[in-house]
Amino acid sequence: MQIQPIHTDQDYEKALARIEEIFDAKPGSKEGDELEVLGILVDEYEKKNFSIDAPKPVEAIKFRMEQMGMEQKDLAKLLGSKSRASEILSGKRSLSLRQIKILYQKLGIPAEVLIQGPEPVT
Repeated sequence: MQIQPIHTDQDYEKALARIEEIFDAKPGSKEGDELEVLGILVDEYEKKNFSIDAPKPVEAIKFRMEQMGMEQKDLAKLLGSKSRASEILSGKRSLSLRQIKILYQKLGIPAEVLIQGPEPVT
């Protein structure tokens, strides 16, 4: 198969079908090289057309709290006060660098998610 750029959904589907055909190709073989290049093309097409935005900081904090069975009072203990936790969860207050570090270390929330700007209050 001749490798071509992926411009349309049809090109994308065709590339995925070919990847499936040659998925077990040995690295360094002709099909292995084709698989590698097709993988790169598909990845780039997906980044441009199917990007998923990172969750907003408050969404990430609430989700992680739910996963860990935490309540707002538990977050308040980490951040220093009930009012601070309330303001952050309501989107009225941005996270400080210290708070980002705490949430990253204690809750395992990626720092790149936490450093986004505050969410608009609705």
